[in-house]
Amino acid sequence: MIALFIFLISVTALVHSYILYPAIIALLASRRKANYKLYDDPVEIPPVSVLMAVHNEQDVIEEKIRSIADCHLQGGQLEIMVGSDASTDRTNEILEKLTSEFDFLKKIAFSSRRGKSAIINDLVRKAEHDIIIITDANVFFDRNTIFRLLRHFRNPEIGLVDSHMLHRGLKKCGISIQENSYIAREVKIKYHESLAWGTMMGPFGGCYALRKHLYRDVPGSFLVDDFFICMNVISSGSKAILEPEALVYEDVSNRLGEEFRRKVRIAAGNFQNLVYFFPLLGSGIRGLSFSFLSHKVLRWLGPLFLAAIFSTSFFLSSVHQVFWYIFLLQILLLTIPIIDYLLGKIKTHIVILRFITHFISMNLALLLGFLKFLKGVKTNVWQPTRRNQ
Repeated sequence: MIALFIFLISVTALVHSYILYPAIIALLASRRKANYKLYDDPVEIPPVSVLMAVHNEQDVIEEKIRSIADCHLQGGQLEIMVGSDASTDRTNEILEKLTSEFDFLKKIAFSSRRGKSAIINDLVRKAEHDIIIITDANVFFDRNTIFRLLRHFRNPEIGLVDSHMLHRGLKKCGISIQENSYIAREVKIKYHESLAWGTMMGPFGGCYALRKHLYRDVPGSFLVDDFFICMNVISSGSKAILEPEALVYEDVSNRLGEEFRRKVRIAAGNFQNLVYFFPLLGSGIRGLSFSFLSHKVLRWLGPLFLAAIFSTSFFLSSVHQVFWYIFLLQILLLTIPIIDYLLGKIKTHIVILRFITHFISMNLALLLGFLKFLKGVKTNVWQPTRRNQ
């Protein structure tokens, strides 16, 4: 029966992506050693250009610049280039003040909105050094962040190194605990991909280093530039890895509404990347096709699988009672976000309900992002998420 086949395929796809693949990649990683061709001393690391595209980041930009400067690289080893995307707050004023304090800081102010990708494309071309770090304004460095990232580039096989994102400002009343748990799980999966094959499926985007010659200009309408950049590095034959000791810090969002809109935007960008890199599902690069399919493609198609399970379980409920129970269970789960919302109104927060709400909202965001992708994405100009205060 076709309905049963669709039901089983959909369940298998979700179970594989969320449960089996993480277990498989962890097992494979346990039999591999981490990159051992490292620079042992900070004075040995190559010089680096740190690149940022910013828009109205007056609340964080000074702390960000100082966190980079605190890495204490040797003279001539560091260049910071900040492209201000038509900022209308005090961002440019603060940057101007900081350029007089730090001679390695360069500010480039754009008078009209261009979008992050266009600015980063320009900054990469202007960068002086062969290693670049692309980072966000609200992601703060540890004193050893740059060294931990750059020490891997002694190995010529390494093309991109991601940092380990840690989050501040967790609050039970918001979604930050759930978002932080999700990201922590993703860190483990990406680290295991790094060990197994060097096919980490995209950096988190807040701070990562790569070889300048491996950078490919991000198309103007693409919404998820970090995945695009990473996949081009891997498809060139170089390895992309995550360094768990390269720590950076970010305030995780507590606001479900803002986080939801951000995920819709990211989801639309994911489908842009899926179409662009679809041929890599047949790639001969070891581990790439398996990682791409298991970690990303099946996850992105999750809402379609969930919809298929919902509809086929209802259809099959007339065939066997077990499908009727499965259908009712899904109805119950779909009511949980409503219950969670109502409980929140009376200041009652049940963590397990918030996890279910988070999962459902993530998949709804994927679905809406897919619809946004089908309509066509015209620009990647963005508004920064409000910072937690």
